[in-house]
Formats: sequence, C-alpha cells, structure tokens
Amino acid sequence: MFPARTASGRRWALVAGAAVLSGALLTGCSGGGDSSSGGHSSDSINYALPANFTPNWILPIGTAAHLNTNNASISQALWEPLIAYDGSTGEVGWNKDNSLATAADFAKDNKSVTLTLGNRHWSDGKPITSRDVEFWFNLVKANKADWASYSPGKAPDNWTSFKTVDDTHFTLTFDKAYNRQWMLANELSMIRTMPQHVWDKTSDSGTVSDQDRTAAGAKKVWTYLNKAAKNISGYASDPLWKTVSGPYTLKSFSTAGKVQLTANAKYDGGGKAHIKDVNLLPFTTTDAEANALRAGTVDYGYINATDLGQKASFTSRGYRVEPWAGWAITYMPYNFNNPSMGAVFKQLYARQAIQRSVDQKSLSKVIFNGTAVPTYGPIPQGQTSDFVSPVQKNNPYPFDTAEARKLLTSHGWTEQGGTMVCTDAGSGDDQCGEGVAKGTKFRMQVLSQSGSAVTDNMMSALQSSFAKTGIKFDIKTAPVNSVLSQSGQCKPGDSHCKWQLSFFGTAGSWYFPAYPSGDSLFQTGGGSNFGSYSNPAVDKLISRTTTSDSTEAVQEYSAALAKDLPVIWLPEPDYQVSVVKKGLGGFAQDSLANFHPAMWQWTGK
Repeated sequence: MFPARTASGRRWALVAGAAVLSGALLTGCSGGGDSSSGGHSSDSINYALPANFTPNWILPIGTAAHLNTNNASISQALWEPLIAYDGSTGEVGWNKDNSLATAADFAKDNKSVTLTLGNRHWSDGKPITSRDVEFWFNLVKANKADWASYSPGKAPDNWTSFKTVDDTHFTLTFDKAYNRQWMLANELSMIRTMPQHVWDKTSDSGTVSDQDRTAAGAKKVWTYLNKAAKNISGYASDPLWKTVSGPYTLKSFSTAGKVQLTANAKYDGGGKAHIKDVNLLPFTTTDAEANALRAGTVDYGYINATDLGQKASFTSRGYRVEPWAGWAITYMPYNFNNPSMGAVFKQLYARQAIQRSVDQKSLSKVIFNGTAVPTYGPIPQGQTSDFVSPVQKNNPYPFDTAEARKLLTSHGWTEQGGTMVCTDAGSGDDQCGEGVAKGTKFRMQVLSQSGSAVTDNMMSALQSSFAKTGIKFDIKTAPVNSVLSQSGQCKPGDSHCKWQLSFFGTAGSWYFPAYPSGDSLFQTGGGSNFGSYSNPAVDKLISRTTTSDSTEAVQEYSAALAKDLPVIWLPEPDYQVSVVKKGLGGFAQDSLANFHPAMWQWTGK
C-alpha cells in the first residue's frame, strides 16, 4: 500500500505501500475545503486524497498495520528523509533538495558507507546531527520485528555498526559487500532522522536522556512513541510532533482523515514549500471526489480509469487530466498458514490452477479501461526495465480454465455441486497433497478493500472465472486500513489467522524503491510478507539481488517467482488518473507513489 513500500522503506505499500484506492458509489466527502466556484488562494491548495483512504499514522517509522504510501508522504513533509530517493523530479533518483544527507561515500570494498549531513536545523533551532540518526538506528535495531520494513538478514541486521565521526558525519559498516545501487535506494533511503533531544524519553513527563543506547531503553522509547502515534486526535496538539525538519508543520489532523499542513517558517533545506497551506481532503468514494472536482472545490484529485471518457467535462472546467503510472506490482497474497486453506495454497499445482483462472488481459482491457498491464511476476511490467526476465514477460501460466480444471482433477479433486472437493487425499503425485484432508472443498475467501467499483468489478469477474474451474470464491469487503490490519503474518493457531486471501491493490499493491528486490515481500520472515510465503531457494536468489551488480541476479529472481506463484498475480493499473487545476505545477508524478506538496506551486500557466 505500498501497501503499501511502501515511501522511504517502502512499505508503507504497499505497502509500500501501496495500498490506496479509488471508489465509485456516490456518497459524501468526509472532509472539506476552502476553495469555491473554481477559485483558489495562491497561498493554499485543496488536495483530494485517493477515495476511501484515511491517513492514520504520523511516526516516521512504519508498522505493519499502517502501510499506506500516503501516510509516508505526509510524514516526509514533516521529517525529511536522510536520503530522499524518489521520482519527484521526473526520474527516479536521489533528490538532494529534500534530503538531510548531502553525500554518501562508499568504501572501495563496498562494505561500509560514510554519510555527510548538511548544515540543517530542527524547527526549534537545534542542529540536526549524527546523534539524531543514531537515535533512529538504535530504535529500529532494538525493535526490528515490529518495523514493517524489516526482513531478516537485511537492515538493520546487515548494518554491523554505527560509528559517529562528528556531528555531521557517521559511518555504517555492513556485514559484507553490497550492490551500491540497492544499498542506497533500498536501505539507506529507509533511514528517518528523528529529534533525539525531544523524543528520547519513555513518557510525556519523562526526562529526555540517552534511553535509546540500551536495548531495554530503546524498547521503552519505541513503546512510548508508538502509543503516542496511535492518538490521532492529539497529533496537532502533542508537543512531540511539533519539532520537525521538513518543509511543513502540522496544523490539524482529524480522525476522519482531513489533514492540514502549513509551511515550516524555520525550514532551512533546499526543498522549501511554495504553497503555504495544504489541505489534504478525504473522500469515501471516487464519485464524491469527482463531484468536488466538478464543483471546483478541489485543486488536485483523481478519477477512475473507467471515467476517462468524461475527460472533456473536466478539461472544460479548467483542469488537466494526467494518468499517473507507478513502479509497482499488483497481487493478492495467500495466507499459507490459514488453518482451513493453507495446506491447499502450499500445493504448487493448486496455485497454478488459480493463476490459470485469472484472465489478466481481459481484466486490463475491460475493468481498467486499458490503463492496466498484466503482471506475471514480482517485477513491475508497466515500465520498461532490464529487471524483468523472459519467463515473467512470456507468462508461464496463461489463462485457461480447462487446463486449470485438469490440474485439479489430476491431483485428486472431483467436482461436486459445482465445487472441487478433495476425494483422494495423500502426498502422491496424483493426490491432493500433504496436509489436505479428504473432503476439503476448494473454497476460498478474499478480504478486499471497499469503496471501489473497479475492485468490485474485478472481484466479480474473478469469481466467475474461478467458478469455471470449480473454485468457490467468496468476497468480503472492508476499508483498506482494516484490510491491512487483518492481513498480517500469523501462525495456524493464532486467533487472527482466519484470513485466506487479501486484496489492497486497487491502485497497485506494492510500490518499489528504484531497485525492485523482494526482501520485504517474499523473503522468509520479510516484514511485508503477509502470507508467510517461504522458499529457501528463493531466499538465496533474493540475497543475491542485494549483493550482485548484475541484472542477471534480479532476472533469475523474476523467473523463479513467476513460476512459483507466492501470490495471485493481477493486472497493475496506473496509480491514479490525476485531475489537476490548470496553473498548478512545479512537480512530476512520482512513480514510487509519493506526493510532494512542497514542490507544488501556482504558476498561473
């Protein structure tokens, strides 16, 4: 949503980031605005958040229940990343104007990097120093299992030491040599410099000290900050969130999702805000958002891809319509530990039958009005790159429900009353497979995000094609934040392990950093490996993508997961179809799905 990874650390994807959506049923807007009759103040902007998205996290460390790319975008406007590696300038790369670091000097052996901080200050006037980076490092190191971007063996595990050189220089040492591009784009970009002199305490009334320098203290500080971050209604008044480094400060943040940012007068970086007040407005559906666009009360919003035929109605009102392509994949994760269907999902032939029942080409053309591209593996296919393998490009499991049925009937399944039932249990080559009990019905349920006609239509289409294979597909819907919170990693006996399939990808399920390795998503124990997929051979391939400078490593990983099907691959749509008031410029649509309000400006053109 991500998720979304999605933002720095990506993965707020879904995570992310990641997980944002478009809507369709006509209901009301849950936020307001101060533009009217198509006019606007040059000092303000009304930005419509994607429909049915409610921002719900401010702490610049993501946890599994808060994997929203938009959460990260808001956070980054308040606390600039150490390294802003994004697509805000039109090309994915290091945007130094919105970064606290000015240089990253790798050792010749690629086993360490020394980073340089600029001459920057917090909004309270205190200098930003290496100690503030160490604070983040210590918290993440001691609480890595709760950090959504954590994958075993990756950051912070592979950062063996943090050494302060002086106030503006520090060195991270690695456990081995790494691909510089991967380390910079995927790991160093996750670091979020935080105000140690304000946040390093364990209670509101507690004294700030060096609590983070012991594991026990770091855990207490983590608990305190996360508890404070759950109090959404208190964001604007809590002193914790008033010390910032970014171009904006927080003016208000409602539980309904309306967020107001105002320019940080003390900001001393290169990405100064051009528009003083930014109103981020929540909507329950895309129809409600489109109505606000037609009324001129929104300066920057979105419409469904299915509404592109109405483009003229928006351009005639002084807008320009721009599809926003994303560097992402879309998928539906299996819960391999679900007590009733997990054993079925673990059978490769069963996953092959499911995938062969998905008509991605028709879904892309009909449901997404031609604005989506099929996804056949773990690497984005909507944009040309050297990372996609020939195996993934050529689709190893083309749509064919007759072949899907054969896969099931040749493995001990018999159709009864329209649904396949395991009639020959066992682990033989022609049986249902280990752990699949006789009498098991091939009936699976998806928990899908609500509020989107596009998603609802796709789920209905999938339901029909699965039925042709003999697979019963039940659909349950919930708001995206609820879907994410209910779809976490679990063990078979856990009370929260009831989910079987999850979908949070109307606008793409996972937005990658520049280098599309799969350590968070598909490595055993990965922080955003929701369904607990595990394959030792794939783990080795993923590790190789992080150390090898050759694109061959990524292509081998691409081919392996195109074949092994850790998730159900689905069409990847454009992130959004943006509708922007003419005269608003200064920005590029970031293919990593972040928005950058400091770059927005009224140009009058």
